[in-house]
Amino acid sequence: MRYQTLLFDVDDTLLDFQLAEKEALQALFKENGLPLTEEIEARYKAINQGLWQAFEKEEISREEVLSTRFSRLFHSYGRQVDGIWMERQYREHLENGHAFVEGAEQLIPQLAEQFRLYIVTNGVSKTQYKRLNDANLTRYFEDIFVSEDTGYQKPMAAYFDYCFARIPNFQRAETLIIGDSITSDIQGGQNAGLDTVWFNPQQKKNGTDIRPSYEIAHLQELNQVLGL
Repeated sequence: MRYQTLLFDVDDTLLDFQLAEKEALQALFKENGLPLTEEIEARYKAINQGLWQAFEKEEISREEVLSTRFSRLFHSYGRQVDGIWMERQYREHLENGHAFVEGAEQLIPQLAEQFRLYIVTNGVSKTQYKRLNDANLTRYFEDIFVSEDTGYQKPMAAYFDYCFARIPNFQRAETLIIGDSITSDIQGGQNAGLDTVWFNPQQKKNGTDIRPSYEIAHLQELNQVLGL
């Protein structure tokens, strides 16, 4: 088989982050006696996505993303809140979200029998480890690389250099990265000289000039890419 080492993203690749985020927001707003409307949720997602994209471009720090996203949200509605405190509350709820993306729970144990598996994820270490542990996934991965621990983040080449230095007998040509984000996983994989798999279950249009090596809509399609 061409590939021996598989690098998996977590959020919306293995674990359903959209669901975890929605449930965490609902719990947060309920605790604070605030209504969570569809409009507010959509605005939060837009603000949050913009901040994380700025982080990926090294324009702001991870701490700025986390400490300002809720204060920015409420500021847009003319209200002032303690953004850092709300972030702590939100993260406590988010840590409990470990529902699987369809097919992941069955696929990963199968792949672990034939490939070396690693996690490559942006995010907060405590949150990601708890979600992976609660999903009983950590046992299948030889190592887990969370951006907070590395000092870098996808799509930075330095993030992948950090990971590669810690993967025994690493061979770039035998390594494949699988993720749902064009700008983080696929761009990052390309920056690092890896073949890439864009997991695109919603069949989103690729509006960038970034071209993945493969594109799949269901995780089980990865078997075809791997020649299984």
